[in-house]
Amino acid sequence: MANKVVKKATKKPAKTVAKKPARKAAKKASALKRIGAGNRMSEAVIHGGKAYLAGFVAEAAAGKSVKEQTADILAQIDATLKQAGTDKTRILKANIWLTDIGTWAEMNEAWDAWAVPGQTPARATVESKLAAPGLDVEIMVEAAI
Repeated sequence: MANKVVKKATKKPAKTVAKKPARKAAKKASALKRIGAGNRMSEAVIHGGKAYLAGFVAEAAAGKSVKEQTADILAQIDATLKQAGTDKTRILKANIWLTDIGTWAEMNEAWDAWAVPGQTPARATVESKLAAPGLDVEIMVEAAI
């Protein structure tokens, strides 16, 4: 019997080419957008379908009651979330700092008036020194877009 040489059929692997829309979607999902970018920090950074807001302190209500400061901060958060293309019903997480944890109930009065029942985020509130006298509340949130 003669030795038969058998050639194996070789298939070239098909080239995988990502379609343009898929590449664009992936690029868009990983793109960063900054809101209110400054030399030290941004008011918000959008990435991966989430908006990461900086810690906000009172502007107009600085030095006023904790309830007034909280309402001022929550209005700033609403405005920044709107710029990011989302709103308070999509907040995933909130961190709140108070200079005096004894003012927790006062802060909650403003928070409860602002929050949408059933749409509240995970939240932590702690006592801490803040950046300057007259600033008694700081709030930082992360939201889905």
